[in-house]
Amino acid sequence: MKKILYIFAATALLFGSTSCNDELNLRSTTQFTPEDVWNDEGAADGYVIASYQTFADHLGNYFIDGNKFYDAFSDIAKSTSWDQYEHQYNKTWMLSNSFGKNNAGVFSCWGTEYGRIKRANRLLNEIDFYGVPRYGEEWCDIRRAEVRFCRAISYFFLARVYGGVVIRTDKSGVTGELDDGRYEEDIHRARLTEEETYDFIIDEMNWAIEHLPKTWAEHKDYKNKYIGRATQGMVYGFLSRIALYAKRWDVVIDAADKCKSLGGYDLKQASSRKFEDLVENYKSLFNCKNDVANRKEVIFAIYGKKDIKMNDYDMQMRPFGDSKIERLGKVNARIVPTAELADMYEFHDGTDINWNDWEWDWDDPYTMREPRFQATILYDGADWEGRKIETYIGSGTDNGADYYTEYQNNASTNGHTPTGYYFRKYLMEGEEISTSNRSYNTEIVLRYAEVLLNKAEAQAEQGDVPGAIATLNIVRNRVGLPGKSATDKESFMKILRRERCCELAGEGFRFWDLRRWDMAREVIDGKNVHGTLITKTASGIKSYKEVDADGGSKRIYQERYRYFSLPSDELNNNHLCVDNPDW
Repeated sequence: MKKILYIFAATALLFGSTSCNDELNLRSTTQFTPEDVWNDEGAADGYVIASYQTFADHLGNYFIDGNKFYDAFSDIAKSTSWDQYEHQYNKTWMLSNSFGKNNAGVFSCWGTEYGRIKRANRLLNEIDFYGVPRYGEEWCDIRRAEVRFCRAISYFFLARVYGGVVIRTDKSGVTGELDDGRYEEDIHRARLTEEETYDFIIDEMNWAIEHLPKTWAEHKDYKNKYIGRATQGMVYGFLSRIALYAKRWDVVIDAADKCKSLGGYDLKQASSRKFEDLVENYKSLFNCKNDVANRKEVIFAIYGKKDIKMNDYDMQMRPFGDSKIERLGKVNARIVPTAELADMYEFHDGTDINWNDWEWDWDDPYTMREPRFQATILYDGADWEGRKIETYIGSGTDNGADYYTEYQNNASTNGHTPTGYYFRKYLMEGEEISTSNRSYNTEIVLRYAEVLLNKAEAQAEQGDVPGAIATLNIVRNRVGLPGKSATDKESFMKILRRERCCELAGEGFRFWDLRRWDMAREVIDGKNVHGTLITKTASGIKSYKEVDADGGSKRIYQERYRYFSLPSDELNNNHLCVDNPDW
């Protein structure tokens, strides 16, 4: 009987390196024999392209019902329910039994990622066996590079949860070939240390870079046929991220520089330095109608397509007042920004918000905040689709359309904000969104602003604080903010941590940043997140008050959460694999 290959790819899900003109189209789940695949170059490439599905395992926006909106595990975003919508964000930190022996809870990914790795290893083995005789070494090396890059990303997803992992490749088997458990010796393998794991991932990515094209469009054989696949500059961008976790500062800096020089990436700049143009420029980065214009900055993204590949992000994130719009029906704001995030944003002249000693130089505390605030957060008084956002509580029953509702554990706010804020980033403003006409927004996986912040952090870690602050100020300058200054690493890192929150809010970095900085317990354990309760008198006067947004509960983050426990299946079957300590 012929072996059947299952090529997994979400129907019409579009992945892409957006420096180019078209996006990559992943085919529907299909069954092929190896001969079917490798006798047809298009089918063989479809098999390779399916390797990019590893990125889909961690989508926060496309699959908002779930636990992948990672910022909601930190202090900057808040789930509005206890356990509705398949959300476990609040329960994760408010229950002491969220994690345990052999249970990494919502962060469990061992089985999923090793499934991806096993598939990658078999594909690499088949490239050797079928691909080389048919298409030659150059063709195969490029495809090997893609698969090894995606496999490295899977190992990265494992390492950030578990630390050191078991490395299995297409060459690590006892016979020097495929490591798939056919032999008893292959089943039992020890974990590498965390440092060794990251060394392996970095080496894999460097090998991939050596064999990938600079651009697919310029390749003599491919032209525009395969736009959207991994390129040298794009992989260097990802390497700048992964090397931060490895604390390989020299690698971060080099990768960031080569991402720009080889990929041609840069920040998207506004048409003028006017405040409204700076706001619109930053906001347009997250508007899928501007994908072509964004391609200088957006390095890798996951694309929707109207009427083909759509999602429910708008229906599940829009402000509650949108429910009154007939075309929408009921919307549920399932995750909202916290006051912790909102208060990190400066006024556009660089002044901090200070609620305890606020000089009323502005019309209100929000409208003159910097461009990223305007593009990321919907606040009381914000202009939104022909109306004003109203999160205030009025006198009697005269509440605003988007009014605040107190969060209570074991319940839900039914789509209201418990913080006084809603997310704006990624919403399809002005589009005809409804339960039948859904979102088709773009979820950015990697953009050049992150690469610059990665580089700035690494420069500071190497002692080059002047260089670090200069790099960071490039990001601030794009939105018209005055430059920061720092004289030492400690003062710079305070600026950098805040800057990453403001620049990358809602893009899934904060929780993982806290872990790699070893600050998660400091920020989460015994703490609450907060909101801003706005009350409005009958005469129209508003007052602002900080309120608890966690239902009175204190969050729990134990020291042993730094590395989660491995699943029992691996420990029982692999006698050389040992669990993380303290479990």
